[in-house]
Amino acid sequence: MEEECRVLSIQSHVVRGYVGNRAATFPLQVLGFEIDAVNSVQFSNHTGYAHWKGQVLNSDELQELYEGLKLNNVNKYDYVLTVCDPVLGDKWDGEGSMYVPEDLLPVYKEKVVPVADIITPNQFEAELLSGRKIHSQEEALAVMDMLHSMGPDTVVITSSDLPSPQGSDYLIVLGSQRRRNPAGSMVMERIRMDIRKVDAVFVGTGDLFAAMLLAWTHKHPNNLKVACEKTVSALHHVLQRTIQCAKAQAGEGVKPSPMQLELRMVQSKRDIEDPEIVVQATVL
Repeated sequence: MEEECRVLSIQSHVVRGYVGNRAATFPLQVLGFEIDAVNSVQFSNHTGYAHWKGQVLNSDELQELYEGLKLNNVNKYDYVLTVCDPVLGDKWDGEGSMYVPEDLLPVYKEKVVPVADIITPNQFEAELLSGRKIHSQEEALAVMDMLHSMGPDTVVITSSDLPSPQGSDYLIVLGSQRRRNPAGSMVMERIRMDIRKVDAVFVGTGDLFAAMLLAWTHKHPNNLKVACEKTVSALHHVLQRTIQCAKAQAGEGVKPSPMQLELRMVQSKRDIEDPEIVVQATVL
């Protein structure tokens, strides 16, 4: 009988809290993990829509939920997954902007990142955390080394605007993992992936990526290449199915709505369970 692996999934950012557990819980369950999901918000829908209604939990209310788990002695977890992965900001049209108040940046650097095993920043977030700009692959690797020195053993820059040899229609993903070999010495694995862009705005892709990376690094703890290939390939299948369905519903020449662009998670169950590898990683 396979050993049970339990995850506490806490979605801790207001904008993404609604969709975070939705995008993270299903793939983890499909991949065999037992999930306790704690929502930081209760919204009617995610904030990519024009309107939403609902409530935001404060820190005391979140703590009360955890205390309930603790009192029943069911707070024994192999992993804690949060959407502060870190959620700081992103670049739009070449300009970076923060999702959160700037005075939270030291909290991420001094409190959150040092206790994380895996972080999945985008390029802008990696630059904020390291205090260094990234203009080349070599600079990105140096930034990931700085992030390793802050605590995490696995760092994946989920998207960057570095040039791809395959052209401007591709994004670059860079990954770095440090681990000890059987002899006790530290080894480093670096990978790079070139991913074709999808011309649409989705909500929940970062949460889905983080959840699947957690699952596949658990299943392949000493092979970042395979873990990233399965994660990115599954994400590719989900997005392709979503955009195809959305365009069919919207009709020719009509931009799909946020409702039509909701991630087709259930329909992609088989791709999440056993993704066909369509995006290869290069070991650097």
